[in-house]
Amino acid sequence: MLRAPAHLVIRNNTLINNILNSQKVKMSHHKSSRRIEGLDKNVWVEFTQLAADYSAVNLGQGFPDFSPPNFVKEAYIKAINGGLNQYTRAFGHPPLVKILAKFFGKLMSQDIDPFNEVLVTIGAYEALFCFFQAMVDDGDEVIIIEPYFDCYEPMVRMAGGQPVFVSLRPKPVFGRLMTSADWVLDPVELANKFNKRTKAIVINTPNNPLGKVLKCEELQVIAELCVKHNALCISDEVYEWLVYDANEHKRIASMPGMWERTVTVGSGGKTFSATGWKIGWAIGHKDIIKHLQTVHQNSIYHCTTGPQQAVAEGFEKEFELLGAPESYFISLRKELQLKRDRLAACLASVGLKPIIPEGGYFLMADISEVNVDLPECTKTEQPYDHRFVKWLTINKGLATIPVSAFYSTDSKKGFQNFIRFCFVKEDATLSKAEDILQEWSRTRKIQ
Repeated sequence: MLRAPAHLVIRNNTLINNILNSQKVKMSHHKSSRRIEGLDKNVWVEFTQLAADYSAVNLGQGFPDFSPPNFVKEAYIKAINGGLNQYTRAFGHPPLVKILAKFFGKLMSQDIDPFNEVLVTIGAYEALFCFFQAMVDDGDEVIIIEPYFDCYEPMVRMAGGQPVFVSLRPKPVFGRLMTSADWVLDPVELANKFNKRTKAIVINTPNNPLGKVLKCEELQVIAELCVKHNALCISDEVYEWLVYDANEHKRIASMPGMWERTVTVGSGGKTFSATGWKIGWAIGHKDIIKHLQTVHQNSIYHCTTGPQQAVAEGFEKEFELLGAPESYFISLRKELQLKRDRLAACLASVGLKPIIPEGGYFLMADISEVNVDLPECTKTEQPYDHRFVKWLTINKGLATIPVSAFYSTDSKKGFQNFIRFCFVKEDATLSKAEDILQEWSRTRKIQ
């Protein structure tokens, strides 16, 4: 019979201690599943922490440092105060799926069923995840156009698929700055990537990080190949409202033969400058969306009610203003185009070579002609742009993102002389970045 407190008996019992210690050893050696092997590295974890550690001016992460428009903020507050604090419909808050179906149905010239052809997700990220988990099987090939948002590849691999890469390649230009339109797909190379194992192709327009907006003729090539090979298309269009100059966003789902094989991904966070709300969606034919719903209901199940209501009211307002000068979509686009041009001019003035984006949040710059005495790297596999971005963050206090992170392993070396800047920032933030770049330029000239 025990005559002492249990914790004292355990502490003084050699047998029990040995058992507990052996269990701890076993626990520490549990192995992960094969599906996540080699997928632990993440550029955002590394460089976001680096920017925070050195209190750098952050032009790396893709989020606005300004507020969403008042009308969606007020709608969010009204939703909370009005009692929308509990669960709503699992596949999407009814007011939101209804307006998304109405809004994008008009844009795609398609009669969209709000309850069977729209799925609301935790940001566009979850919409992508649901697609790959629902539609990609072991051994399926998924074509990814480089450069690509970095989550596409690990999501395909986690689903058991095999990524197949094809690169946008820059054409030489003379007498002017390069633009994202100068980066093109070789239609023959793309066609050669399709075969009987091809399950899907991923497109991103406007593209992150390049800012390329795919033209009708480029989309037509992709559409014809999808139809020919009975392949699906997942079209990441989160920057659809941010298209600059005379460029125009085209939706591949509206092309002949594509509605029944395309899932279009969108983002309330990017649409209304509220990335922390994490409201996204997938729109497509009911025979595809039903499979994404299965993944959603067995993982996330439900998205936050308040921001769904706010995004719904935002779209209701914008539906009435579609194409009008008062539209937030138009005013934001004009504002961001000025910020893009401002940053591009600054980069060009200090010896970097900006690639002018046709759309999106980001601007890539060529750093190949900037001589920097970087410290020796013990990690021989680390690309030059990774080392450059670390140096710029630590020594100059300006955070960016290495572009090679948006390429497959075999392609990284060929694109390690570019870095990505986010220009969707307050003017005060851009001014701080300009001061850093201009001071660095003066220092280089003196040396």
